[in-house]
Amino acid sequence: MITTTTYPTPIGLITLASDGANLTGLWKEGQKYHGGTISGKVEAQTDLPIFRLTKIWLDRYFAGERPAISELPLNPMGGEFRQSVWNILCEIPYGKVTTYGEIAKRMSAKMNRTTMSSQAVGGAVGHNPISIIIPCHRVVGANGNLTGYAGGIATKIKLLELEGTDMSYLFAPQKGTAL
Repeated sequence: MITTTTYPTPIGLITLASDGANLTGLWKEGQKYHGGTISGKVEAQTDLPIFRLTKIWLDRYFAGERPAISELPLNPMGGEFRQSVWNILCEIPYGKVTTYGEIAKRMSAKMNRTTMSSQAVGGAVGHNPISIIIPCHRVVGANGNLTGYAGGIATKIKLLELEGTDMSYLFAPQKGTAL
């Protein structure tokens, strides 16, 4: 059974999901793929220890601290490829960004392939079920384009600014499907 609760943050209302012991989901209200990995019976409950830990983690994060991802027991649901991409996301340092192409290079090396599609990586990044904590907002296009954040480009910008990311070469797309 999956248990959920909501939590207000500076970027809006967030839904948290848990399997009882681990955090399995974190989505901003209205986010693309909101609750996409939840299946089976869902019960609302606010007093799980993992929810208390996650709320403290989020409070610290939004206060400008740098809580470690490893402080929370995470169990994002997804296949092997997505899990591998999400593990790479967890290695992106606070306040820094990487590109879909760089992650694709790492994935191709890991899988002993000569190439890897940046679009395949983008699909895995976009379906990250534990946003913010697994920092998919730290992935940008090769030219500094802030494309592709399921929580919206404005939210991505707020999170990067909160982390003190150098935004001087980054830009929001003016048109296209990645808005």
